[in-house]
Amino acid sequence: MKPRDISTLEESLGYTFQRQDLIEQALTHSSQARELEAMGGTGPLMRRGDNEQLEFLGDAVLGLVTSEALFHRFPEFQEGHLSKLRAHLVGQRHLLRAAEQLQIGHYLRLGRGEEKSGGRSKATLLVDALEAIVAAVYLDGGWAVARDFILRTIVEPELANMKLESSSMPVMDFKSALQEKLQAGGMKQPVYTLVKEEGPEHKKTFTVEVRLPEPEVADFVARAQGSTKKRAEQEAARQILEHLSSLPQGTLVRVAKDGGAP
Repeated sequence: MKPRDISTLEESLGYTFQRQDLIEQALTHSSQARELEAMGGTGPLMRRGDNEQLEFLGDAVLGLVTSEALFHRFPEFQEGHLSKLRAHLVGQRHLLRAAEQLQIGHYLRLGRGEEKSGGRSKATLLVDALEAIVAAVYLDGGWAVARDFILRTIVEPELANMKLESSSMPVMDFKSALQEKLQAGGMKQPVYTLVKEEGPEHKKTFTVEVRLPEPEVADFVARAQGSTKKRAEQEAARQILEHLSSLPQGTLVRVAKDGGAP
């Protein structure tokens, strides 16, 4: 599979590079750079550029822009809350979604081995490339342009989806939240079951079911799919939390008194 034309990516990014070499380097994985060196007999002092150094810089720029944005937007949040929110916004799970929305995988420049192993859909490669693109935008356009790009494509869309309340933090670890809720109500812990695993090795889909062992709520079974087992479990746990929230007030307390084990 050949990478798509970079100009199409620039349209998605909302930015046109003055230095095309920067965006090309941001999209070049080390597997292709080393492959080209081997083909051309390039020595150690004439290494071809890959996106690893740009990734390093982009990670720092992304962290600072995100921290600044949260600092000004949520002055009422404690440091611990801000740290958790920043960790989510710059974490691999969220950055992967942003990279997939920009279809960065279509533009990666990969070595033959990485191409054959499904590198265009690997989470690590996509996130690394996104961070490298952040650095390329920063080096090409400066701080203000990079800040606008990060806020527009990475930070603000996710904050909007979270529907943050000024007095509370969003739940991002649904499994832990479910565990704590059930423990607080003196109920048994949920049972997670992997019911299906399908797809090629590099692009599997996992289907997970979650059941509550308590008789009064056991009729509800959550089922979710994800690219990893953990993601499917998190989504299923979220469904259980929503179901528990929809129950009449006092249901969990009654369940616990009627035989729930703490």
